[in-house]
Amino acid sequence: MKKQTILIVDDSPVNIDILKGILGDEYNIKAATNGEVALKIARKLRPDLILLDIMMPGMDGYEVCSRLKANIETQNIPVIFITAKDEPMDETHGFEVGAVDYITKPISPPVVLARVRTHLALHDQKRELERLVKERTKELLDTQLEIIRRLGRAAEYRDDETGMHVIRMSRYAYEIALEIGLDEQDAELILNVAPMHDVGKIGIPDAILLKPGKLTPEEWEIMKKHTEYGARIIGEHPSKILKAARTVALTHHEKWDGTGYPNGLAGEDIPLIGRICAVADVFDALTSKRPYKEAWDIERAVNLILEEKGKHFDPKLVDAFEKVLPSILKIKEQYPDSG
Repeated sequence: MKKQTILIVDDSPVNIDILKGILGDEYNIKAATNGEVALKIARKLRPDLILLDIMMPGMDGYEVCSRLKANIETQNIPVIFITAKDEPMDETHGFEVGAVDYITKPISPPVVLARVRTHLALHDQKRELERLVKERTKELLDTQLEIIRRLGRAAEYRDDETGMHVIRMSRYAYEIALEIGLDEQDAELILNVAPMHDVGKIGIPDAILLKPGKLTPEEWEIMKKHTEYGARIIGEHPSKILKAARTVALTHHEKWDGTGYPNGLAGEDIPLIGRICAVADVFDALTSKRPYKEAWDIERAVNLILEEKGKHFDPKLVDAFEKVLPSILKIKEQYPDSG
């Protein structure tokens, strides 16, 4: 079994040697005689525990501990002060800056050994608990994503026999999101929830959804309800991903100039995720065959997107769409309706 590493920080080599004698048989020992060196070693080696003196020239132990706790790389390393400062206020300050324990000199070897063992065991338990929580959180997120993907595909199959539309448009949206500067995490959120944009189609009668000709005004009003149906199907949840899915379902038919539906939102009042998915959805819908239309060629579809800049679509997103068009066309080729 690999020995755990302890960093001893003390300006006195004698004190370091004493602690090495107590702990050296059980642990891998590293040492530093000043705060600057200690911080460098801690960042590089990530020891399992730090034994820290307070009274040192230059940077004292309190400042070293504060800096350790302020750095994301070292903030979780447990720190035990070992010091001759034995006033209650000194001990209180030690805990205030982030230490887990406080041992006064002269030290008792059994006490030092027992405290070190205890805090290393607690730290191991904490790390294992964090690992389990992270693993469980990932399982829950994966389950949510799978439900979203499958429900989105189920809705799409109603008027698209291959179900490829949701795959293509979500990937288009991902490319546009990255182009406008969203980070990878936010772009992936859009990629994962975009398939839910038309989940409300589940509530639209086949006679309207699959009608081969133009809808009557009355039928069109029913068709427009799929945005609100989608929001109701997804519901209100604290989950970030389900909130985003609901937003996409409700707002992907809003228009930049305020003439869209269901709420007539305009400009930046339309959530960004809805604006992005609007561009991706319309482009793929235009270039795909549907019961009521043949597929448009690429040039005609692109021209319509450009013509609707500042009307249907956010101008910034149309510019981004133009820039990533080569990637979008590769995605379209990769996921054909015949596939």
